[in-house]
Amino acid sequence: MKIKLLSLFICLASAAFAQTDRKLTQQLRDAVNGFHGQVGIYVQNLKTGKIAAINADTLFPTASMIKVSIQCGLMDKIEKGEMQYNQKLVYRDSLLYPGEDILGSFKDKDTIQLSKVAMLMITMSDNTASTWLQKLVGGEYINNWLQQNGFKVMRVNSRVPGREAVHQVYGWGVSTPFEMCRLFTMIRQGNAVSEAASERMYRNMMRIYWDDKALSQIPPYVQAISKQGALNESKSETVLVNAPHGDYVFSIITNHNTDQRWQPDNEAGLLIKKVSALLWHYFEPDSNWKPAQGIDKYMKNE
Repeated sequence: MKIKLLSLFICLASAAFAQTDRKLTQQLRDAVNGFHGQVGIYVQNLKTGKIAAINADTLFPTASMIKVSIQCGLMDKIEKGEMQYNQKLVYRDSLLYPGEDILGSFKDKDTIQLSKVAMLMITMSDNTASTWLQKLVGGEYINNWLQQNGFKVMRVNSRVPGREAVHQVYGWGVSTPFEMCRLFTMIRQGNAVSEAASERMYRNMMRIYWDDKALSQIPPYVQAISKQGALNESKSETVLVNAPHGDYVFSIITNHNTDQRWQPDNEAGLLIKKVSALLWHYFEPDSNWKPAQGIDKYMKNE
């Protein structure tokens, strides 16, 4: 516990005294100029500690990005011996979350390992898997874990007593771009739950199916973890890149978007791609990589 508290103190202190990268901040401001909606961005070069931020402490809906915190709560229960990562679960029709989820196609009383449900929650963003795991772990338990680990505002709202009013405004989850990046950084540094749990979570978060936005602007041979969120009025993505010249993490969240279409040329989706490409070439200026010609037809992950 002392080590975790010391790590938390160092993380918070580093954030408080981080040096602003003014050049990058201006480039980001130029990139978001004219966007029809609200934008929040936080970027940190984990090697130098320098940051760039736009509305980084503003509250935004997380949509599916909150599933990373559900994953942390799950791992905390496993670490305490209250659950097992490979235990068998029995699916029931009452768990169905309407949509096109893989788990939602299961038949009543089918069995599946918890590890596979966790994989579906993160890699496919399967909502049936996510709500099932949140029910097993408990929304209040997840929020307590977040609070105990120094997260001031990131919380699960849906199906959590006392958070109905916040849920009405922000939906399933709420966070800031800064706290999203902080959670990713904790996992990267082995400080989320335990070193072993962080490693397992990191492996899950490398296997994202939804790679048509920010991840599409990073070379496929460069390792990155990510989680995406999407609502009609809000599109978001948080990514930590194991870049050749040093790791960097960023979160971009939009809200109150005028363009609410679910199409590849959605304004927020294009902005996420634009910011991701900007960051890759900013931190890797000698890279001449760019997405392959004709790749768009292979990126229609709907």
